[in-house]
Amino acid sequence: MKLDDVRKSAFSMPLTSPAYPPGPYRFVDREFFTITYRTDPERLRAVVPEPLAMTEPVVKYEFIRMPDSTGFGDYTETGQVIPVTFEGRAGNYTHCMFLNDHPPIAGGRELWGFPKKLASPSLKAEIDTLVGTLDYGRVRVATGTMGFKHREADLDAVRKSLDAPNYLLKIIPHVDGSPRICEIVEYGLEDVTLKGAWTGPAALSLFPHALAPVADLPVLEVLSAVHLKADLTLGLGKVVYDYLA
Repeated sequence: MKLDDVRKSAFSMPLTSPAYPPGPYRFVDREFFTITYRTDPERLRAVVPEPLAMTEPVVKYEFIRMPDSTGFGDYTETGQVIPVTFEGRAGNYTHCMFLNDHPPIAGGRELWGFPKKLASPSLKAEIDTLVGTLDYGRVRVATGTMGFKHREADLDAVRKSLDAPNYLLKIIPHVDGSPRICEIVEYGLEDVTLKGAWTGPAALSLFPHALAPVADLPVLEVLSAVHLKADLTLGLGKVVYDYLA
């Protein structure tokens, strides 16, 4: 293989059998279940990296079902998202993510810097209840529930929330273990078609785990919950802050 062949082909590993295809990455019937809750402000402040700034002691715990995802297949993920500001703009910082499919783990970490780890999340309707769970191995780490489609949500407010910028802390080490890339990445959701959104009574339980420490941001009070379905494209990111510059 010639030098130019390597340069032209190098977008993911392994070179001759990449873990995921090039984008764009379109998601059809992507289903979100998000529980917003109040947490301990000092613990929250300790995990938000400058230059991002915490706005209020609030966390969004998300369960996301993705049955039709370009190049990534059929999978589910879950994790914690923190409302923040960056240079005066309100957005969301993804603190942690757990999912059950290797291509989006590899692609998410390498391309955008999503903090993804392998686990076993699920999202489904159990009779009259929407249920999201996270198991790490055989250990239950999170359980979220909401009354299934009790009330239609404010669609304009949901669309606005989907338009907000999102921030990631991308870290890729050098071969000696030192950071080669350490930067804040901004990305957005594009070409969004909102197919419906609902709300209802909700509850969230988080359980301590050494390697999936979602309970380190404890649930003090559930504030709201929303369940929505949409088609969207996951936009590629841009670097907005470089820690090593």
